[in-house]
Amino acid sequence: MNQVTEHLPDAKFRCFSDVDVQGVEVVPLRYGWPGWWAKMELFRPELPDDWLFFDLDTSIVGSLADMAAVEGPVIMRECWWPGGFQSSIMAIPQSIKAAVWEAFTAAPDDHMQRFASDQEFLESCREVNWRLWEDICPGQLCSYKLDVQRLGRVPAGVRAVVFHGKPRPWEVGW
Repeated sequence: MNQVTEHLPDAKFRCFSDVDVQGVEVVPLRYGWPGWWAKMELFRPELPDDWLFFDLDTSIVGSLADMAAVEGPVIMRECWWPGGFQSSIMAIPQSIKAAVWEAFTAAPDDHMQRFASDQEFLESCREVNWRLWEDICPGQLCSYKLDVQRLGRVPAGVRAVVFHGKPRPWEVGW
């Protein structure tokens, strides 16, 4: 939260969680979906507003103004497989929530069996014309594993560093 408010001072910060977080507006998770599947609750149509979503293990290292100005839907390119999606950072406009929500909640157990992740499910949502952050805000996102570890530093111009899997930011002193 501190990193977001430092780099996007006027942001309204909300945390989707199944526990209370002191000093943070919490949007309660209602469905008990495991792991990354809980992200599907971002698409609950009754929740107002457009979202600029970051996984909690994303480190914000620069201004988010460009990303906040983008009109969604926008998602990251998969770090390991460039043809897929990475859901660590998403712009989710209110206009797509109902379509994604209805598609997923029609058969959530089936989707969780059929797709390896929320990311694969989102790829299958053909009614959503996802654009990629890497095309809209080039050079502003990077992977800790693929970029920072290899270079020994955060590349110039990067605003957000994605930690996908291990290590986590707190395990490397971030």
